[in-house]
Amino acid sequence: MHDTMAAECAGVVRIYSIASGEVHALRGVDAHFPQRTISAVVGPSGSGKSSLLRILAALDRPSAGSVRLGGEPIDQLSGRALRRLRRRKVGYMFQRPSDNLLPGVPAVEQVAQAGRLRGLARMDARSQAGELLGDLGLADRRDHRPDELSGGQQQRVALAQAVIGDPALVIADEPTAELDTGSAELLLGQMRLLADRGVAIVLSTHDPRVVSAAERTLSLHRGAVASETTEAGVLAVIDESGRVQIPPGELVHFPDRRAVLTVEPDGIRIRPPGWGDAGRPGGRA
Repeated sequence: MHDTMAAECAGVVRIYSIASGEVHALRGVDAHFPQRTISAVVGPSGSGKSSLLRILAALDRPSAGSVRLGGEPIDQLSGRALRRLRRRKVGYMFQRPSDNLLPGVPAVEQVAQAGRLRGLARMDARSQAGELLGDLGLADRRDHRPDELSGGQQQRVALAQAVIGDPALVIADEPTAELDTGSAELLLGQMRLLADRGVAIVLSTHDPRVVSAAERTLSLHRGAVASETTEAGVLAVIDESGRVQIPPGELVHFPDRRAVLTVEPDGIRIRPPGWGDAGRPGGRA
């Protein structure tokens, strides 16, 4: 069951002020991220992926709209309360393996420090760190420093850091971007095992390997949700004003940006003008 939501966004807008004006990075994003699920956030550069991940990770606040983490609204929290919530409920993995780890610190201590930040007692943190590294195939690397680990091993240490202490949500920004195929597949397999234990994992990516490993894919286009793919298929997205976001790959069929909408007993049909019941130009009307 995937009913419990680790994170939810409603009407999220993010506007950045720059010297030349304003940049609308997110435009009314509605999304939810269930526990026990890997969700991929995809889209071209500038589509809003990083902005959405930063807001989900409680590293940034939306300009408008609401966000809930583990059922708790974050919009009106003070800076101190937001940091406390982030430490408890969110794990974060940066794209570059070396950015996640402290130089010169053994892997088990890296993970134990993250556990202590989440409120674990020192002995419990070290014990859980060792168990996690063992689960991730790094039992024989627990005392190795980052410069003694491969990029894939560093990312697995970072994953252990992100999940120790049972946060509700793990955010990973392009986690496979600098990994070879073997290391990427191993990391994704271990993320799958962690998701099966209850963790919600949200990854931004351009990597088709990540998309194929995810149960849900959220596609962003110009700061809005263009489509959502789940085990049920590709879903068009309806925003709060009732506008339907057609998946970008299908827009070629709507060159005039107009559609025929027909209300039928079993649902609603949307088709390009001139397309009939046969589902092609010139079909029966």
